Amino acid sequence: MNPDSPDGFIAEWNPFAEEKAAPESVRVWTAEGSVDLRVGDRIRIWPQKSADIMDLALTGKVAIIEAIEQDFEDRIQFAVVLDDDPGREFGMMRQPGHRFFFGTEEIEPYREEAST
Repeated sequence: MNPDSPDGFIAEWNPFAEEKAAPESVRVWTAEGSVDLRVGDRIRIWPQKSADIMDLALTGKVAIIEAIEQDFEDRIQFAVVLDDDPGREFGMMRQPGHRFFFGTEEIEPYREEAST
């Protein structure tokens, strides 16, 4: 029995009842210490799941954080657009196929490599 439901059984779930604002920045930990990442920052991708060929293809790629999302279980996901994607502008417009989502453990801040 659910005391919050009018009939005492299962209350209908309304996904819009709970408005959560996406965080403006997220702190991630690296070997050098912690870093706050924000929308527009460049990152390097290190997929952890190896669930499909895309995880292998995206390993080590540089991307731009397009959005920071928080799901209903409070997990943080970074929506990123690849630097070298010829359709990058579609990703920035939130079009399918040009944005990829990664957790905090799958990205690291991008550091320019010193040229010799």
